[in-house]
Amino acid sequence: MQNNNLKQFISIGELAKRSGVSVATLRFYEEKQLIWSIRTNGNQRRYLRAMLRRVAIIKIAQVVGIRLEEIKLAFSVLPQDQIASKQDWQNMSKLWKTELDQKISTLLQLRQQLDWCIGCGCLSMEQCPLRNPDDYLAEQSSGAHFQKILLAIDGFDQSED
Repeated sequence: MQNNNLKQFISIGELAKRSGVSVATLRFYEEKQLIWSIRTNGNQRRYLRAMLRRVAIIKIAQVVGIRLEEIKLAFSVLPQDQIASKQDWQNMSKLWKTELDQKISTLLQLRQQLDWCIGCGCLSMEQCPLRNPDDYLAEQSSGAHFQKILLAIDGFDQSED
């Protein structure tokens, strides 16, 4: 039975290899309290295999621009020093839904505006939605087209308009 408990833990080298991040990065994540380890009698780090999921979430969150402080805040709803359940992960994901929807919306808007701006060359501070982002929903702007996507993300249906 104790041997089964040992199988739940992996070395820092194995975690690095399986997660695709360096040992130094794992130590950094641990310093920032995003992951944790236990120490053996020989003072070697051992990680629960479940840390693979945390590292994967950290990596993908960083790819989409979520800062480590935000990741730590989201992880704060997970149980400390034990394996998170499916419900725990669902609770955490609820925290990010609005933020991720906003990031998706912003990326879609940027893509739309870049397509619109190809060949324009105006760089008008008064009219360009890229140079004047707070005006993207102003009358007669390209933002009105994008508003339908924003409303769809929020669950509103404008098909009756």
